[in-house]
Amino acid sequence: MRVELKGISKRFGRVHAVDDVSLTIEEGDFFTLLGPSGCGKTTLLRMVAGFYRPDAGEIRFGDRVVNDVPPHRRETGMVFQNYALFPHLSVFDNIAYGLKARKIARREIAERIGDILKSVQLEGLETRSPNQLSGGQQQRVALARALVISPQILLMDEPLSNLDAKLRVGMREEIRRIQRKLGITTVYVTHDQEEAMAVSDRIAILSRGRLEQLGTPAEVYFRPGSRFSAEFMGNSNILEVQTTGYDEAASLVVGEIAGQRISFRGQKPAGGSAILSIRPEWIRLASGPQEEGGNLLSGRILGSTFLGSMIRYRVAGPGGGDVVIEVHDPGEGDVRREGDILWYRIPPDKPVVLRG
Repeated sequence: MRVELKGISKRFGRVHAVDDVSLTIEEGDFFTLLGPSGCGKTTLLRMVAGFYRPDAGEIRFGDRVVNDVPPHRRETGMVFQNYALFPHLSVFDNIAYGLKARKIARREIAERIGDILKSVQLEGLETRSPNQLSGGQQQRVALARALVISPQILLMDEPLSNLDAKLRVGMREEIRRIQRKLGITTVYVTHDQEEAMAVSDRIAILSRGRLEQLGTPAEVYFRPGSRFSAEFMGNSNILEVQTTGYDEAASLVVGEIAGQRISFRGQKPAGGSAILSIRPEWIRLASGPQEEGGNLLSGRILGSTFLGSMIRYRVAGPGGGDVVIEVHDPGEGDVRREGDILWYRIPPDKPVVLRG
């Protein structure tokens, strides 16, 4: 089912938890609300679920406005951060709870639960209680309970935050597999950038209750729309460039950082400065000052981390800030010592011009 939010706002006292958010979630999408704590993502999810009513704006499921529809009539299934399993009920009875509340026949309940247990790979655990299950198994029970009622929309609020790192990776792959198999529209809340990129068709980045950026995982990573998006979605070097001209033939903006010349792809600037985002892995090591070509910069190595398949350097950057450089699949010749001068090159087609 398609979900549309138009101008959604929600206040709690003086706090503007969600501020004029508009977005569309297409039918069958795995859509993630991503942002730091306090950004409004869980509040937004709870308004979609019907637990909160928006102060302004409209929520549509398909062609139907659901602002005043109670949660149990919205055809949604919810997976909570703490799973919210009933400790005194078995796995079977936990999953069956919503079906019994809907007066589903006993035989159909057994059939549905048998099918969903296969989907979440919990066959044979029907009689166990939640305290006899691992964290990953409890998460699967919560997911099964949400799915067994055949919802039109699946809502998930930080469902993996209580699991250890290795189990989180396995469970996010499992959730994505089940979602693709069922084709159910899914709205997923997380603060974990890697998790969001791994599972999502599209991501909405939220900050202070407002929508910062909306796009596919590749779009929000490679083309961040703002400084917040660039820095939140992984490591990013933020450089402020004083623009000095425009190379019409090469379609390159020409500028300087603390007296060092740099050029980058972009439209002819209207003002005298630009803010650039450059991912650490986009920067290339250079052999030295004799190397030909543009965008050749240097700095003293302030710190380095050798991880075998990758070296991360922190270099004194032009203008006073640090520049982080990541060398992937390095050779022995790429290993430098702290205190050395490191020469590097920024390909002109890599920097992204930010809006602020």
